[in-house]
Order: sequence, then structure tokens, then C-alpha cells
Amino acid sequence: MNLSFKQLQAFREVMRTGSISEAARTLNRTQPAVSALINTLEDELGLKLFERQRGRLIKKPEAQYFLTEADAILERLTHCTKTMKEIADLQEGRLRIACMPASSQFMMPRLLADFVRDKPKVKVALMMRASAIIEEWIASQQYDVGLAETPAPNGAISLETFELSCVCALRHDDPLTEKAVITPEDLSGLPLATLQEDHPNLLSTQAAFAKVGAELNTRFELRNFQPALKLVEEGLCYCICDPITASSYYEYQPESHKLCFRPFTPEVQLSVSILQPAHRPASQLTSAFIELLREDLLTINQQFHI
Repeated sequence: MNLSFKQLQAFREVMRTGSISEAARTLNRTQPAVSALINTLEDELGLKLFERQRGRLIKKPEAQYFLTEADAILERLTHCTKTMKEIADLQEGRLRIACMPASSQFMMPRLLADFVRDKPKVKVALMMRASAIIEEWIASQQYDVGLAETPAPNGAISLETFELSCVCALRHDDPLTEKAVITPEDLSGLPLATLQEDHPNLLSTQAAFAKVGAELNTRFELRNFQPALKLVEEGLCYCICDPITASSYYEYQPESHKLCFRPFTPEVQLSVSILQPAHRPASQLTSAFIELLREDLLTINQQFHI
């Protein structure tokens, strides 16, 4: 059976107006076109819906029953069309995001607030996990987009990588704040909070210190930089952290912050990536959010650099 939207629409209008000519006028079609639609509809159904008596159209009981079904189908099609248009206009849909701890408290919620503010029907799942877990979730297509430390190549994951230039966190009353740029020589022998042993960021930091013969004194070893900032506030150490963490600190304490951040040279980087499932095309909603995320990462990377 090959019922069409036009057949159902013509049938409903004939039922409403009681005549082929009135239905044709309402639908802005010719009378023969509407008659043909009704005839082919009856052929598809295998029964007569109307009796033709002396130029009049008499509705049969079967027509009244079919009207209920046709109304339901047309209403469902109309609703489906409206929903798909809203999806195309980014007004409806679901977005599943997984993000690493550095971005979970302020950066990602801020981006989401900006993105969904005018999209009340969009639903979002936002989960914070370690980068290795995010990689698994994206590879298995459980989430639409992830922000994580750059993983090893994986055929199930599509990557867009950003090399974030780390900055040095200092108390606002530290004499080193007078300097425009902090170097390994400035921090030689001073206590630092760093990421855990063998982390690429720590290895890059060690290389920067070793290159100029400066002493890297790791007092605190952490899994991410967020708790390090409290230790710096307390005057217990310095920290060469990623700009996402630094930017989030300013968002959390826009006026009464105890820390300031300075560029660090030679450059120490934290590599992060926007992750997507490689074998599933992104929805328009996901693509629009990724564009916003991409712009924000580029802005944050420049925020603390001259």
C-alpha cells in the first residue's frame, strides 16, 4: 500500500467541506486533481469511501472511520515535520558531552549556558571523567563530543588537537609578579605543584628546566591542576598550569582572586583534543556546539599571553 500525504490531505478536506470543488479551492488545486487523489486513495484501500449520487458526494460509514485514522497520520506527520525543522534550526535535540576535570566546573558550564540559553527544548548530558574514560566513551559512541587530554591514535575516534601554552600561577603579592614572563631560572629550587610522574606535561616541564640547568623541585604531585591553585594561594608552592585551569580560576573569583598568572618560557604545553566518534556523523547540534568550543579554546590559549 502506497498512501501519500496528498491523498490523505485531499480526503480530509473533502470530508470537511463535503465536496470535491470546495476541497480543491481550499487546497489550491484543480478539481480533477483532487478527484484523482480520491480515486487513487480508494484504489489503494480497496473500498469506496464515497457514493456519487446526482452530482453529490455521499460519505460512506467507512469514510468516517478512515477519517479518524487519516487525522492521526496527518497530525503525526505535521508534528514530525515541525520537530525535524526545530532540529535543523538547532532548537531541539540531545547533546551528550564528556569533559576532563579542568573544564568541568566553569568553562564547560559557561559554554553550555551560552549555547542552550535560547534553546529550551535541547537536553544535555554533561559528565566529568578522566581523559582515558572519555576516550572509551567516545570510541563506543556513548557520547557525542569529548574534551580530554590528547589520546594515542585510535581508529574509532576523530581528533581536533590544541596545544595549550601553560602559564605560571603566582600569589598576587609575590615579587615575581613584577616580571612579564616567568622562566625556569626564576623558579629554580622553589617548590612546585606538578602533574603525576610520566605525564607528558611534567616531562615537558622537566625538559624546560633541564635545558637551562634549573632545579625542578616537585613538592606536590597531583592528577590535575585545580587543587594546585589552592596550594599556591596558601604560599606553599608555584604551579605551571594549563590556561583552562587559570581561566576558570578567574571565572570563579572575578574580583577577589589571590593569584595572578604569567606566561612561562620556554613554552610548556598541555595537549588537549576535541573528540568525536569517527564512524558516526555529528548532528547539526553537536557541530554547532563544537564550533563554540573550538573558538573558546583558541581564546583561552591567548588570554594570558602577550
